[in-house]
Amino acid sequence: MTRIELNGVSLSFRLTPPGGLSIKDWVINGFRAPPGSTIVVDALKNLTLSINDGDRLGIVGHNGAGKSTLLKLLAGVYRPTEGTAHIRGKVCSLFDLALGFEWEANGWENIKFRGYLQRETPQSIRAKTQEIAEFSELGEALDRPIKYYSSGMLVRLAFAIATAIDPEILLLDEILAAGDIAFQKKAKKRIQDLINRARVMVLVTHDLASLVNLCNRAVWLEKGQVRMLGEPMAVAQAYSASMGRTFSESDVTYANSE
Repeated sequence: MTRIELNGVSLSFRLTPPGGLSIKDWVINGFRAPPGSTIVVDALKNLTLSINDGDRLGIVGHNGAGKSTLLKLLAGVYRPTEGTAHIRGKVCSLFDLALGFEWEANGWENIKFRGYLQRETPQSIRAKTQEIAEFSELGEALDRPIKYYSSGMLVRLAFAIATAIDPEILLLDEILAAGDIAFQKKAKKRIQDLINRARVMVLVTHDLASLVNLCNRAVWLEKGQVRMLGEPMAVAQAYSASMGRTFSESDVTYANSE
């Protein structure tokens, strides 16, 4: 059964000051970092959280609260400094879409390269290649090295590859928009299809209407810790109130009518 279990998870980063350390600093200290020469940033602190099969979990919080860091930990980009993270199920991540692109290679080759990073096999990505090409609408441009692509073309290709997956655990950093208005309509439907097929979804968003519409549970992160865990509307209202704002059912209704 698909499941995510975080127990006492903390994640810290050690940063060197701007300009780094000189050779003299290293020599004087026996090739060890001098005391006080690194800054420790606690991105996540003692996080305990269970996400079960069928959950659609939304995460809100101010910039720097640890939201994207948590997604990257769930994706396996980071490992906990303390605590344990048990993840059962195939993880599909929709953030940092350009990861794994080779700029000298053409579009067809990059479909394969990026597909392998998404844990596709040569056989499975081969079966999806034509559908990815058609969804991207890039046509003959796929024969050219992607270093000649415009930013819009690159986003189309990245989105088409990233969403050609069979998700069990789907990680989303905002609801993605790609390309022009016509392509965005296709992209929105594609994302909704992925959400419907996923066994578990974890969504980072600043859009509280999306939080209420798409999720059955919500977490408010603050300084790397859980400030509140509960029903999406309750979390959205508490989070809004902390910023001196109000959020109600009418805000969700208005967003749905747009």
